Formats: sequence, structure tokens, C-alpha cells
Amino acid sequence: MSKLKMHSPDLTAANIDRLAALFPNCVTESADEKGQLRKSIDFDLLRQELSGAVVEGLVERYTLNWPGKREAIVAANTPVYKTLRPCEAESVDFDTTRNLYIEGDNLEVLKLLQETYLGKVKMIYIDPPYNTGNDFIYDDDFAEDVETDLIRSAQKDAAGGRLVANTESNGRFHSDWLSMMYPRLKLACDLLCEDGVIFISIDDHEVHNLRKICDEIFGATNFIASLAVQLNPRGRHLDMYVAKTHETVLIYAKDANEPSTMSGIQKTGDMLAEYNLQDRRGKYRLLGLRNRNQAFNPQTRPKLYFPLYVNPRTKTVSTDKYSSFTDEVWPVASDETPTCWTWGKLKVNAENQLLTAEQTEGEWRIYRKDYLVTEAGSTATTLIKSLWTDKEITNDNGRTSIKSLFGRAVMDFPKSVGLVQKCINTAPQNRDTIVMDFFSGSATTAHAVMQLNAEDGGNRRFIMVQLPEVCDEKSEAFKAGYKNICEIGKERIRRAGRKIKEENATNAPNLDVGFRVFKVDSSNMKDVYYTPDATEQSKLDLFADAIKEDRTAEDLLFQVFLECGLDLALPVAKEKVEGKTVFVVDQNVLVACFASDIPESLIRELAKRKPLKAVFLDRSFAKDSTKLNVTQIFKQLSPATEVKTL
Repeated sequence: MSKLKMHSPDLTAANIDRLAALFPNCVTESADEKGQLRKSIDFDLLRQELSGAVVEGLVERYTLNWPGKREAIVAANTPVYKTLRPCEAESVDFDTTRNLYIEGDNLEVLKLLQETYLGKVKMIYIDPPYNTGNDFIYDDDFAEDVETDLIRSAQKDAAGGRLVANTESNGRFHSDWLSMMYPRLKLACDLLCEDGVIFISIDDHEVHNLRKICDEIFGATNFIASLAVQLNPRGRHLDMYVAKTHETVLIYAKDANEPSTMSGIQKTGDMLAEYNLQDRRGKYRLLGLRNRNQAFNPQTRPKLYFPLYVNPRTKTVSTDKYSSFTDEVWPVASDETPTCWTWGKLKVNAENQLLTAEQTEGEWRIYRKDYLVTEAGSTATTLIKSLWTDKEITNDNGRTSIKSLFGRAVMDFPKSVGLVQKCINTAPQNRDTIVMDFFSGSATTAHAVMQLNAEDGGNRRFIMVQLPEVCDEKSEAFKAGYKNICEIGKERIRRAGRKIKEENATNAPNLDVGFRVFKVDSSNMKDVYYTPDATEQSKLDLFADAIKEDRTAEDLLFQVFLECGLDLALPVAKEKVEGKTVFVVDQNVLVACFASDIPESLIRELAKRKPLKAVFLDRSFAKDSTKLNVTQIFKQLSPATEVKTL
């Protein structure tokens, strides 16, 4: 049996392993500051391997740099010795919900979620601090070692002390903001699935820098759009020279070449009126087959320049001339400039039933039928536009939504539910995805996910992450009894969930409006678990149990979830087996028992169930012989089970 690490992944070590797979000759060993040997990369050899591509020294190159960038990159890769502790009392439908609300520093949370949600999040929406000089940013300590991190983790006021004002008088005004954003976006990119997409709200203060770091993290080729989103149609009256009415939303894909990254949105209003023709299949409109862009012509697209033949009696079209298909038509503009068709011959023949011809002023024009409802039953969509002016997305709408739930404006500038809904709707018609927001504020994104699921029957899930930032004592939120932003966010989800469920009791009776609450805390394990070599021999008896006294079995269970990469929303059943409490996760994905004096008979009973994973405490077994036999028992009764201890 091997022991669990009980900390977030070491991404630096993972990167070294990736390089080792490509360049095994560049892997070596070196001593750290304490003289301990560790796996390292010989950069001199690596440079030699990449001698034709390495850029070094003072050679001019396009790059974005700032004081603290190296530390920010290290911050993204360094593991944290933290855990997520479940809080059932503050949750809703803890046993059945698939939604998550996580309180804590989002940098730490993003690290803790790497094993579990790597490549699984379809969409991320964030509304981070804009760095206006009047807001707050995270104060990350990049230089902490393991011991310092463990000590600080135990401080009761650590969460509240992580935000600092970043005024324009700060000599590192832009640098501090970039250092905050860079590691968080880097980790977020890893969580996105291959066709995942991220939407980031930002204003003019940092949009230029945000675009550059996103180009670096996601790749410039994965930039999709910069949206102008009108949040204040009246304009801000305190602005100089120009009254700003909009903010920016940047969109980046994990891989823009994935066709399922984004899709169009359903057509409404005047766009529907265009479908003014109808046949047996349904409503349709006619679109010209000729490409009107003269940059596409016989020279640039020779395979799309060919004649079509029309049957004058039936107005049908063919690529070949027959006795009935007599009238020849070329893709030529009105001024006789040759252009080309939008379809090639193969597509014309394959989907010929969609083509028809109409005669105008003695000349034939070729059209294709574009149906409102496809054969698969989906309604026609249109690409989203780069300018959003819908009244549902304004800040006034966001404030109204909050007031309707709380009776007062407990948040100053909440984003509207309509804005986030519109972002989510750009995802293809896959309604069983994970939507994440790690600057969740008042939990607008959670509200939007629940509302959309009620409207279209989807099963989208949300993961909200928010630091418990203390509310100003003069604020409406504090006067209403909310001490921090997390209390507002959780209460909003509760109230919005109840309201949405009541309004959709008939069409969405099984709507999931619950959420499991987790809170970032220091690891469940004492320092000796991570640094046994630093423990004096005379004090070993004090650490016979490496688990902190105030931690529950449920705390241990969910730290095992993180270690094993298990979804934090998986159902958990609690059973009594031979008088001991056993946790059974998702029927048979994991069995865990953290009781003392576990007899060999219980081990045999659990092994007979053939779980995928089994976890016990190192000191749980009634006899030393039982501990030695555990591996053999599972090897005999359930050889595929992975057995671990704490």
C-alpha cells in the first residue's frame, strides 16, 4: 500500500515529467537549498537540443514582461498544503446536488481542483477586479515554503487578509495586477476541456494587458473575440471627455479549431420574419448561392467556378447539361465580373433538393433553401455579434435582480443574469456541462445556470469560487446582516433557487437548485505528515496520529476526493459494516473507512465488493498482521482495486 500525498499537484514536477518524455537525456538530479536531491532539467543540454529555436540574452523578441512575472509562473506550479472541508449546514440538498460553492482564495482552489476537474470544464465566466485604483486585488506570497504555508494556513484571519488595495500611486500598479491574474488564468486554462471557452469581463484600465497575458496563456490563435457590452446606455456622467457606456468581454478558446467550441444563438424578432416561404418540410428563406465577395473568384477558388444548368419548367438545378436542363448559369456579378459559388460540385449534387432557380429580368439566379428548423429538429442559429446592446444585460438589470431577491441593493455593481446567460448560450446545445466562475461575487453565474436549466431542461452544473471578503460596515450588505461576500452569494443561490423552482414547478420538477459548500482550510494532516524528517525523535509520540484533532471523517473523505481526482459532487452513502462507519462513494467508485481497530473480516467484506479504490488510515488496523495482510486480501479478492492509506 502507498500513502496519499494529501496536497495539490506539483505542476512543476509534472512539467519536468513531460520534458523527460521528450528529452530523457536532459533529466538529471540536483540538490535543493536543504541539500536534498530532486529530479531536475539540465537546461544546457535542453538548449543544445533546441539550439535552432532557443531565444536568449538581449536578442530582440516580442514579449510581455513585468516585475514579478517569474514568481507568478512559479506560483501557478507550486503545490498547496490545503484541503476543502465540507459544510453541510450551509449547503442546500447536500446529498443530491451536483453544484459546488467553494469559499477561499481562488488561486488555492484552482490548484486543489486540478486533479478532479482537469480538462472537464466547458465554460468559465469571470468578472475579476478591474484594477481601477479603487478596488482590491489578491495579495499572493510567492516566496512561501511548505512550513510557512502550513503555519499561515492555520491563521483564523488568513482569508480576510488576502485582499489589498491597489492604488495608482503604487509603483507596481500594473505589475501586481498582472501577477495576480497570470497564475489564476494559467490554472483555469488547464481546467477547460478541449472545446472549452472562457469569457472575461474587463474595462479599459487593463484590457490591453489582459489581452496580452491571455495570448500567452491560451495562445494568440485561440483568441475568439473582444465584445463591446453596453452595460450603461446613459453613459457614466463623471467621465472626462467621453461618457463610457460599455465594457469589454474577452473570449478565448482552449482550442479554437474545435468546431464545438462555440455555436450560434437562436434567432429572434426580425430574423425570424425572413423565413417567409414554406413547403412540406417547413418555413424557409432563399439565400443566393453565388459568393458576393469578389475576393473569391476563379483565380482564388478555381474549384468553385463552374456552370450550373437550370430546368426552366421545374426551376431545378443540375451540374450537368441534359435535354431538360438547358439554361447555363455562371457565377458572375452584375458587372460581368466572374466570382464563384459557395458550394462545390459534390455538395451541389449531394444536397440538390435544397437548390432552386428564379428568373429576374431575363437572367437566372441560383438560390438555396435555408430552413428555420433543421432535419435534426434544432432551430436555425446566428453568429453572436461583437456589439451587445440587449436591455437584459445592463447593470440596471443586475441591480434589479438583486433587489427583487433581497429587498435592497446588497451589491454595488452585480453583473446581470442576462449577460451570463447569453455567454452560456454560445456553447453548443450540450446542456450537461460544467460552468465555472472563480470570481463569483454575488453568484450571478450560479443564478444564470439555474435559470437556463429551468428554461431549456438542461443539466448544467456550476462551480462558484469566492474569497470571503469582508463587507464594509457602511454598506447595505453589512446593514442587512451579511458579514462577507460569500454569505451574500450563498443566500442569493438559495433565494433564486426557490424562486426559479416555484415558477417552473410544472416544466422542471427535478431542477437542481442545491449546492455543496466547501471551505478552504489547512490540510487535515499535521506538519509531521509532510515533513517527517523535521520532527525531533523525542517528540514522535506526540505525532502518532498525523491527523489534526478537530477534523472529521467527512473532512478526510473529501480530501481523499481531491487526491484521487473524484468529482466533489459524487453521491456519498454512509454504512455500518461490523460496527464501523464506511463511506461508499457513487456505489463502488471508492470505499473508505477511517475508524480505529479495523478487523480483517471488515477488509474482506469490502474487498468482496470490488471497489475501484479503497482508503484506510495507516493506524486503523487492529493488529500489525492485519495491516500486512490488507494488500494480499485485496489482491486475492479484488486485484483491480487501488488501495491507499493516510
